Parts: sequence; C-alpha cells; structure tokens
Amino acid sequence: MQYFNTQAYREGLARTNGPRRFDAAAIPEGAERSAWQGAFRAALRERLGLHRIGVEPVELSPRLVETIEREGYTREKRYITTEPGVEIPFYVLLPRGRTGPFPLAIVPHGHGSRGKETYVGNYASEEERRSGEEGERDLALQAVSHGYAVIAPDVRGFYEMGREEDAGATRGPGNSCAHLQRMALMYGRTLIGERVHDMGRLIDYALTRPDIDGGRIVMTGNSGGGTVTLFAAALDVRIAVAVPGSYVCTFEQSIVPIEHCPCNLVPGILELGEMYDIAGLIAPRPLLVVHGEGDDIYPIAGTRRAFAAIQTIYARWGAAGRCELFVGNGGHRYYKERVWSFAAEGLSALSVAGGHDDGR
Repeated sequence: MQYFNTQAYREGLARTNGPRRFDAAAIPEGAERSAWQGAFRAALRERLGLHRIGVEPVELSPRLVETIEREGYTREKRYITTEPGVEIPFYVLLPRGRTGPFPLAIVPHGHGSRGKETYVGNYASEEERRSGEEGERDLALQAVSHGYAVIAPDVRGFYEMGREEDAGATRGPGNSCAHLQRMALMYGRTLIGERVHDMGRLIDYALTRPDIDGGRIVMTGNSGGGTVTLFAAALDVRIAVAVPGSYVCTFEQSIVPIEHCPCNLVPGILELGEMYDIAGLIAPRPLLVVHGEGDDIYPIAGTRRAFAAIQTIYARWGAAGRCELFVGNGGHRYYKERVWSFAAEGLSALSVAGGHDDGR
C-alpha cells in the first residue's frame, strides 16, 4: 500500500504552472509602474470575482441604530447596503473633545466568533477581555485613542454577517466562511472579493461624512483582517496606508501546505503572482507588515522572504523608505507597537507631498 505523495504533487504543480503573469521580479527595466499595476489589478479583480460583485447598483441606505458615549469617544452602530440583499453592520468611533475632520482607520477583524465586538472592546466575558487585550486585538480603541475616526465592521462569515444556522453552534469553526465561500465559488466569486467589495462600500460611506477626512485613510487588521487589508489596499487606491497583521507570507509557504480556513482560497491566484506581488500593487503608498516570530500558520521564514521581495519592488519604484517589517516576540496575534507611529508618519509624509500617490 502507498499514499498520495503530496510533496511530489506540489513540486509538480509549481514546476508546470509556468511563469507567473505578474511576477514583479520579471518586470523589464524602464517599465512603467502604472502599466504593470493597472494590468495586474484588472486580472486580480477578475480572479476575486469582483467584476461580478456590485454589478447591480444599490444605494448605501445608511441607518443609525445606536449611539453610546464612552470615555474619550462616541460610538455609533450603523448599517449600510453593500449589494442587493446584503447589509453590513459596523461601528463608527469618533474622538470626543477634538475637532474633525479626522483621519479614518478601517479595522477589519480576523477569525473570531464575535467579529467586530472584540475590536471595539465589547467583550462578552472577562476571559474574552483578557484574551483580546493580551493579543492587542482592541484595534478600534487603539485607533480612536490616537485621534482617528474608526470604522469597525463585521466581515462576511462572522457574527452579524454569519448565518443564523451557525450562530452559537457548539461544533464547527464558529463562522460561516465555508458555506459562504462554497456559494461564492459556484457563482464565479470569492469570499475575499466580497469582503474587499464591502470595504469599498464602507469607504464610499465614509466619504459622505464631513467629520471624516477621506484623503487620510488607514486600514489595518489581524489574521483574516490582515488578508482583507492586503487585498483591499492593493485594489483600492483610496487607502493611503496599509498595515496587514499576521498574514503576509508566501502562498507557497502558508496557504498551500498549511490547513487554513477556505475563505483564504482564490482559484488560480498563483498563475497571476505571489503574495508579495499583490503587495507590490500598494507601492508607493506606505505599507507596514506586522508579524509574529512564532506564527505557526504563516511561518516567519515565508514572511521574511516575502518582505525581501516587497522591499525590492518598492525600491524599484523609488519608495524604499515606505515599507517596513515589524516582528513581534510571539505567535499569531496583533502587535501594535509600531502600528500607529508608522501610520502617522505615512499620513504626514503624504500631507507634505500634497496628497498621496495613488499608485496608478
């Protein structure tokens, strides 16, 4: 008896897949950044199914359901429509005692059963509070304390964006990712694409508010929120500064060999490029990669390899100083130490330059 030789199969796939269409290392000298990024963005949007998402225009139809005053900030709970039949819930946090318009931080969460609630510090138990604070996952509270207006949404598959059938389930992953991804794939879409679309609709909403400065938008999230951050920033140039946490690696050292939630899957993505090539779509906008030395599902060796390639891409287009890697002494969690100083420096540099270079 013998078993399937996974290693040989993977090596064969890599060998026969051919050159990636948008391998940044293969860009000819003198090629224009705008041409490479434009062609890659179009191809990536198609792989994510974004050309099939939002094709039927709908009004945002924002509605406010709750306003709460907290020490140092006001918290609103709102909903907007992102496509027919889909409403996304989110919190808006606004600093108190300060005058806007405020820079905006959008903080998509990762794989946690309570979604956005953890990011705004709305804990269900003391155990959840301890875990959230130790992992520095109260991103919305961090941002508002640094003077940002904050949008903290539920992403599709979690909490209010999860299926009723999965709510409170005692067995299973605690989310609806597998079911929603299965439906999306059958219609030529992906869950990553749907989440990126939702982030764009949240930005559309933010731009309607006079208390938010739409020219100073930072996005950061951890794990699955890092995934959304990377892809959204690659495709939406309105995001001025990107800080993906606990995600950036290489596909070949993380998503391919290691068991991950199916929401991470994008059919044929490696035909287009590696994860660092996708990060290259953010250049020359500021990019901070945050990662843990002991991350066991996105190994640090792959992260360092990816970041070296990202540095090369940024340097090629005269933006070497706009990308950084911060490695925390721990595992798969968020590390805030460098985040908000980097974001402030990035926004300040863009202000000095008279607006951000959108990478087109």
